[in-house]
Amino acid sequence: MAAAWEFHLPLSPADLLRNGGPGRYVVQEVLPARELPPALTAFRTAFRARGALAVLQHFDPLYSLLHHFQAVGTDVKEDALELMMRVVSHHSNELPAILGDSGLSHADRTAHLNALKMNCYLLTGLVDAFEMETCKSGLLENKKNRTKTSGSLWEEEREPLLRLLTQLLQLDLHKLWGGSMVEEEFVSLMTGSCYRILENSSIGLQKYRATREAVTHLLAAALVHYDHMFSATLKITQMLQHFEHVAPVFAQAVSLWATEYGLKSLVGELLREIGQKCLQDLTRDASGIKGYATFITELAEQIPALVLSNMSVLLRHLDGESYMMRNAVLVAMAEVLVQVLNGDQLEEAARGTRDQFLNMLQAHVCDINGFVRSRVLQLFTRIVQCKALPLTQFQSVVSLAVGRLRDKSVVVAKNAIQLLAAFLSNNPFSSKLSCTDLAEPLKKEVQKLQEMRDRDRSTAAPVITPEEEWEAMLPEVRAATQQLFQPQQEGEEEVLEVEETVESTSEQITRLLRKLNYKSAARLTQKALCRFQGKEPFSGPMEENEEAAILGVLKRLYTGSCPGENSEDAPHGNSSLKTKEVVLEEQSQTELVKQEMLVQYLQDAYNFSVKITEALSLISKMMYENCVSVVQEAIEFFVTVSQFGVPQALVGVRRMLPLIWSREPGIKEAVLNAYRRLYLSPSGDSERARAQGLVRSLSLIMVDASLGTIQCLEEIISEFVQKDEIKPAVIQLLWERFTEKSQCSSLERRAAVMLLGMMARGKPEIIGSNLDVLVTVGLSEKVCEDYRLAQEVCNAISKLAGNPKPALGNNNTPFRLPQNHMLFGCLSKTVSKGFDQPSGHWIPFMEAAVMLIYQLAEGAEEICAHILQVCSQQALEKLREADGQKADPGVSPSRVSGGASSLPTFLLTHLVSLVGQVALQQVAHLEVSVSAELRRRRILREEEKTKKRSDSSMRQKRLQSTGNETTMEEELGLVGATADDTEAELIRNICEKELLDGKHLFSAFVPLVLKICNNPGLYSDSVLSAAAALSLGKLCMISSDFCDSHLRLLFTMMEKSTLPGVRSNLIIAAGDLAIRFPNLVEPWTSHLYARLRDPCPSVRQTAGLVMTHLILKDMVKVKGQVSEMAALLIDPEEAIMGVAQNFFSELSNKGNAIYNLLPDIISRLSDPNCGIEEESFHIIMRHLFSYITKDKQTESLVEKLCQRFRTARLFPCISAKKSVCSTEKLGSPLQSCLLIQTCPCSVCMGCSVLTLCLGFCFLIQGLVSLHTWSFALFCLQDVYALLVVPVTEYIVQDPSCESGISFCFLGFGAIFVASFPLLPKL
Repeated sequence: MAAAWEFHLPLSPADLLRNGGPGRYVVQEVLPARELPPALTAFRTAFRARGALAVLQHFDPLYSLLHHFQAVGTDVKEDALELMMRVVSHHSNELPAILGDSGLSHADRTAHLNALKMNCYLLTGLVDAFEMETCKSGLLENKKNRTKTSGSLWEEEREPLLRLLTQLLQLDLHKLWGGSMVEEEFVSLMTGSCYRILENSSIGLQKYRATREAVTHLLAAALVHYDHMFSATLKITQMLQHFEHVAPVFAQAVSLWATEYGLKSLVGELLREIGQKCLQDLTRDASGIKGYATFITELAEQIPALVLSNMSVLLRHLDGESYMMRNAVLVAMAEVLVQVLNGDQLEEAARGTRDQFLNMLQAHVCDINGFVRSRVLQLFTRIVQCKALPLTQFQSVVSLAVGRLRDKSVVVAKNAIQLLAAFLSNNPFSSKLSCTDLAEPLKKEVQKLQEMRDRDRSTAAPVITPEEEWEAMLPEVRAATQQLFQPQQEGEEEVLEVEETVESTSEQITRLLRKLNYKSAARLTQKALCRFQGKEPFSGPMEENEEAAILGVLKRLYTGSCPGENSEDAPHGNSSLKTKEVVLEEQSQTELVKQEMLVQYLQDAYNFSVKITEALSLISKMMYENCVSVVQEAIEFFVTVSQFGVPQALVGVRRMLPLIWSREPGIKEAVLNAYRRLYLSPSGDSERARAQGLVRSLSLIMVDASLGTIQCLEEIISEFVQKDEIKPAVIQLLWERFTEKSQCSSLERRAAVMLLGMMARGKPEIIGSNLDVLVTVGLSEKVCEDYRLAQEVCNAISKLAGNPKPALGNNNTPFRLPQNHMLFGCLSKTVSKGFDQPSGHWIPFMEAAVMLIYQLAEGAEEICAHILQVCSQQALEKLREADGQKADPGVSPSRVSGGASSLPTFLLTHLVSLVGQVALQQVAHLEVSVSAELRRRRILREEEKTKKRSDSSMRQKRLQSTGNETTMEEELGLVGATADDTEAELIRNICEKELLDGKHLFSAFVPLVLKICNNPGLYSDSVLSAAAALSLGKLCMISSDFCDSHLRLLFTMMEKSTLPGVRSNLIIAAGDLAIRFPNLVEPWTSHLYARLRDPCPSVRQTAGLVMTHLILKDMVKVKGQVSEMAALLIDPEEAIMGVAQNFFSELSNKGNAIYNLLPDIISRLSDPNCGIEEESFHIIMRHLFSYITKDKQTESLVEKLCQRFRTARLFPCISAKKSVCSTEKLGSPLQSCLLIQTCPCSVCMGCSVLTLCLGFCFLIQGLVSLHTWSFALFCLQDVYALLVVPVTEYIVQDPSCESGISFCFLGFGAIFVASFPLLPKL
């Protein structure tokens, strides 16, 4: 079986066709594709006869198959693959016996080696060919239907084939190479197929999990048995750089190799290779960065301990420009902290590494890249959730998170909120984090600690230890010991006998020492050393230094424990006392340490609570960001904070209420979920207890709540009621509170009525079924004691009215109660009874009662007219009493206006308020309810007529043409529109001609209202003046003629009145009038804008709200006066500033509104007479420029601003002609409008240029400070084109202007300095 040649694995398939030298195998002939099936059959026959060695004679046909793989049919390919797998499998099964044969000849070994390399070459060639074909078919899969390919068989055979190659590599193939190392080309051939399979982008799918595992085990065999580590390191690094999808696959494989195959060094080699990558090259290679980053991240998650040991090689990437690599290294650190460096039992070195990693993470919270900042915050969130953050690092990380709430990146701010929520949920301090609750125990414990320290300091006495005593007595003991070795004198011998036991002798020596009998103690010790030699404590080197041995024994006996001492000896008693003192001192020190730890714990808890409280105000402002996810995170944070009992959380819970009206479904649902978690899941053992908790929580949020807050809460509760999320037990408890069956305060009773009214919006039957209870209890004789309860009862009953404007097509009869219903009788009686009693809450109740009457009553105007008559009669009676006359029932109510000054102020206030409310509700009743009812009845009549007509003339209609039907429908539509106009005109005539004529009741009270408004000196009471002003505005709503004749009075009072309440009421009235009579109010618009600069904050806020509604509803023309709204952006009152911010935010949604207004705003605010400071101007512009996002708008805006310099006024020039020159406008010789032709003074020309340059400098600096680089660049280009170049040309042409040149070039220098920061941007 000798072979005259040797098969060398080629670098490329074409190498086998070239003669590589003597003894090398060369393919003799490449068969055509049509001859391959018979050749495969011949090889199969030879295989049956000779086994795996058959390939030695049939290699060329199989090589030809690889050569023509694309042209060969699918059946031939599959047959070849199946045949080669059988051949390699057969050879793999034979090789163990062949390799174990010690008598294997060189020729046989060479033959089997050639056959093995040939078979493996052919099989791996088929693997590569099939894999390439599969990849191509995968790319074309989305473009057209896949035709039948060999891919289906290949995907089935891929895993068994890889297992076959793994089995082959697990054999001891070194013997085929003569016991030497297996050639690198063969190992690369076997592993190359694995890498080729991994290049397929779909290999990461779940269905190929078994294939990935087979590849992993095959590569593991090559790494373990064939020293493939160096090649694998290079190949894996290259593939990570070029194929992003292999990063998770290799991370899992490397983890398996390190844990199951012991290849831990491979982890270090790979990380070292990645760590040594050039930072600049990585910046240019985005795909490579992503692969490396994913690999590091996945690897750290699976084997963090091994990554920790090689972390040092990766740290250099933290200083690189690639943010993905920084993120990957930081993620690896976090995984190490969570899985390895976690716990309190760490060694000192591990603790130092942990602190170092945490410091690096904290440093990158302020990274220059927003993605890194966001990722680090996410990592800290995981660290906190896994309780891997040491308590010593809590405060610093919380402070960083609070600081990131102001980050310009919304993603960073969102993750900062998540981190703070994680801190709250996993805080080690307390379930309640109220600063107030923590401050008191902290103060108490600090005081206790100070007392303990003072007590220890005062009672501390100098304690002398036995060692210190021994050192003091050592000279005397040494002198006594030395006397033992001197000749003894007569009579000096002291007879001392050694005791029988070591213990008794030790006690005897100790007693002698304490009695200061050092010489006897030393002599006894000398004897004991001889008798008890080798026994403790008498063991020592006697032959070397006897004196030192004696001293050593004495020291051990004196300083050590001495059991069995005689308690009667005085020295021993002192020792026992000292021991007790030491024990007490140790106990005291232990207590002191415990107290210090307690104080530190409370201090940390208090500091943590302070930081969370600081974060609350910042996060509450973020609930109105444009980013939905940030808003959702802010809402979730406040839910978490509320669960931990932070009192300030209630502010955020209330602040999120208006978000229920958001257009974003996600935000609205987040608010509903927040209130569902906060209030619908109370704790309690029974249904009753849970209902009480729910009612108590909802009542708390309504304490001191504004009207807007209550409306938002009503929307939320109605949603819950419609979804049946509020249990009947809650409704039952509310009714019990209202009827006082359940003991509660007046506030809780009022809150119960309010909650019932909110629920009635979702289910009106809650109120409708108990209407009699509401009337009899809420409007009883005791109503005068609590008008606010009666007001809330009226508001709750009003929920029965439903929508005053029914939907189109809804012709159902609106819900109305008869005029003689007990409700209206109680309301009339209650209003009339309280009219002549001074009460600050009667007017709000009266307004609610009148509104309810008009909403539910049939003949509401008659009921309210009766109330007006009764109240006016009471006023007349009071007037008669004041005049000393008897009341005459027949006297007209207009008599009141004649003697109004004689009436009590509160009575006049009640009267004018009642008149104004009835007038306003009468107009609303006519415009809404009556108009809707007229339309409903007309539609019913038309439907009835149409039905009768269709029944009587069905046959005739069938004969009509389609064209005629269309004409009739159009005519009917025209008739309907005409009828709507007719009804509207009827209502308008009633308002204009009937409600205020002499026959109507209102006319009797108009003189009274006008008299109070025209005589503020006579009627100086602030409440009366405000009520009269509001009533005047309501009366003006009735008739355009009456409004036109009294607008001057209304706006004069708005401007001249010294009472803020009057001005606020008139602003509201003017806003309503602008909607009802826009043409009449339009000339007075400037007076409305003027109130935006009112000295009173409440008036400014009211004006801001009114102007916001008018402008956004297009009821007021937006002119340059909108700069007054912009000035509110710097208002010292936060609420007013919020109104302005909301206005411009809503205005930005209306096309290019802000872009069109900006030039006028800038011109007006930059006027020195406007009074806006430079810093304030920057703040306003920074906010407004944030709405300009288009480059084209930026360029156009700069051009508009530059054009405005033509009309700019100059500062007075420094010359004798300043009085003339200061009035001149910038002329025409230059496009930048300089004073040259209009003023021959060159100094004036220079001053003009300098002034313009300084103006441009301020503009450029302001734009640079706002980081609006594009604005600044456009402005700079226009400056040079329109100012610098023309002025320079003019100076060159006219040398007579030398005196102004210095001013010009001074201005040019200022321009250059201002534009210096823009040079890198050019």
